[in-house]
Amino acid sequence: MFYEDVFRKLSDKKVKYVVVGGIAMVLHGVVRFTADLDLMVCLEEKNLLNFIFALDEIGYKPKLPVKSKDFADPVKRRLWKNEKNMQVFTFFHPKMPFRLIDVFVDEPIDYDKVDEKKKVVNVQGIKIPLVSMEHLKELKTISARPQDIADIKALEMLENKDG
Repeated sequence: MFYEDVFRKLSDKKVKYVVVGGIAMVLHGVVRFTADLDLMVCLEEKNLLNFIFALDEIGYKPKLPVKSKDFADPVKRRLWKNEKNMQVFTFFHPKMPFRLIDVFVDEPIDYDKVDEKKKVVNVQGIKIPLVSMEHLKELKTISARPQDIADIKALEMLENKDG
């Protein structure tokens, strides 16, 4: 499974997060190509440090020329968002640069609400926390890029088929 090492390490470190974006679409049952892993991580400092240590241990580095631990600093994240209009912070693997992990720098939706409605899927013995369809559509609506609009339609078709 793609990103199996990431999911295992995040589980080992007890990181609070949910999968969002394209991989969430796939895990919900939409056939769609995606290469990056999009996450919403609980932004509590201890959780963020566990998240960063987990990625460091498996070789991921920030795409920006900053230290990984900078992501745990709420002041820096706020500056990145306000001054650079940054929505996500990207980590990459130097040996496999196509493997990207994008993490929201803030909470476009309250994390506790997302966590409350998450779905946990078991893939190859790994429990993966997955954003609910409702919140995935809300995130896609906030982004509103052409791919996001197409994703919302695909999710609605899937819901209509299942419902």
